[in-house]
Amino acid sequence: MPSTVLVGAQWGDEGKGKITDLIARDFDYVVRFQGGNNAGHTVIAGGQKLALHLIPSGIMYPEVTPVIGNGCVIDPAVLIKEIEMLEREGFSTQRLLISGNAHLIMPYHLDLDGAQEHHLGSNEIGTTKRGIGPAYQDKAARSGIRVQDMLDPHIFELKVTTALREKNALLSRVYGLPTYSTAQICERFEPYTERIRAHVTDVSHLLNQKLRNGKYILFEGAQGTLLDLDHGTYPFVTSSSCTAGGAATGSGVGPGSLHKVLGIAKAYITRVGSGPFPTELAADSEEGATLRRVGGEFGVTTGRPRRCGWYDAVVARYSVAVNGLTDLCITKLDVLSALENIKICVAYEYQGQRFETAPGQQSVFHHAVPIYEEMPGWHCDISMCRTFAELPGQAQDYINRLEELAEVPVNMIAVGPSREQAIVRNWQVR
Repeated sequence: MPSTVLVGAQWGDEGKGKITDLIARDFDYVVRFQGGNNAGHTVIAGGQKLALHLIPSGIMYPEVTPVIGNGCVIDPAVLIKEIEMLEREGFSTQRLLISGNAHLIMPYHLDLDGAQEHHLGSNEIGTTKRGIGPAYQDKAARSGIRVQDMLDPHIFELKVTTALREKNALLSRVYGLPTYSTAQICERFEPYTERIRAHVTDVSHLLNQKLRNGKYILFEGAQGTLLDLDHGTYPFVTSSSCTAGGAATGSGVGPGSLHKVLGIAKAYITRVGSGPFPTELAADSEEGATLRRVGGEFGVTTGRPRRCGWYDAVVARYSVAVNGLTDLCITKLDVLSALENIKICVAYEYQGQRFETAPGQQSVFHHAVPIYEEMPGWHCDISMCRTFAELPGQAQDYINRLEELAEVPVNMIAVGPSREQAIVRNWQVR
């Protein structure tokens, strides 16, 4: 079972792209299994900084085959733009494979996403307005249009015509927006089809065949556990399954083929958009402002400032449980060097009751009060550390405490943004 699932263990933005890029060289295939271009992975290698939104981070290695699985939704205009960006930077995209069963983000999905968020007013979810949610809505309603439909002009035209009967009514009568004709959309998509045709394949068949042949596969998740449609802080979540179980459904391999599950968590915690956040620091607080400034906490896709807070061990324990984490990676440990003292949320309190695991009731989670432990900071630059022993004692104590609270080994630590700024402890793929 030579495969590993990599998932975010918080609310996303944990640095999954960097870690995927770090370990991808040990795999033959890197598979993105959910989400769309609402996710952003920043990869820094060899002095180059690239922002990826759809294509798996393994594209940086010429010996790795990047795959976009059926669980993803694809805006072909964004995908082609990303392909062209990589080609300009000297990275070949010829190896890129795309599942024909992945669903398409259509122009009306973008319009509806923005209109629906506006309609919600103060109750908005905080989506990126990239059309992700409406595309997944159509998928669940069995009215979506898939990548493989683009390859047959007759089928594509028929499905677009059928979809527009409902979408045009929504756009015009409910939201007062312009409508589309079938001819408009078919004309727009024709060049997209020819550009990606050679990349489309049966991903499920391919991956199962490669697993039988002993190839090593890394399944790369987007967003984070607390944004999972089923297991996140609903309704302030994304529209796909970004926990480890989504790797099976979003790629077409059986769950028995999933070997390790690596959870990525920041040394503190952030989230973007609306929703509960027990350990959130006030944006104008000294600690919150420091984390945002030193950590560069602005969305890769949207540029939105992220909400920042102390590390939440309750969230970590929840992620361990729902993902079956076998290993943890702590990123951005270097950011905490700027702080005098550091807090860890070890439990919640609500109406006199202590919660060491995530409360099952939404209202309890919304109003939970964090219970903190405080540890001393280390006040020195750790970005050049490459072994655990090189870290100052206070940083080692911090990592050891996170490991103890999660009951899962911390086998990787990131001490800077580049691929090289990492401490690898007991991590082995092969």
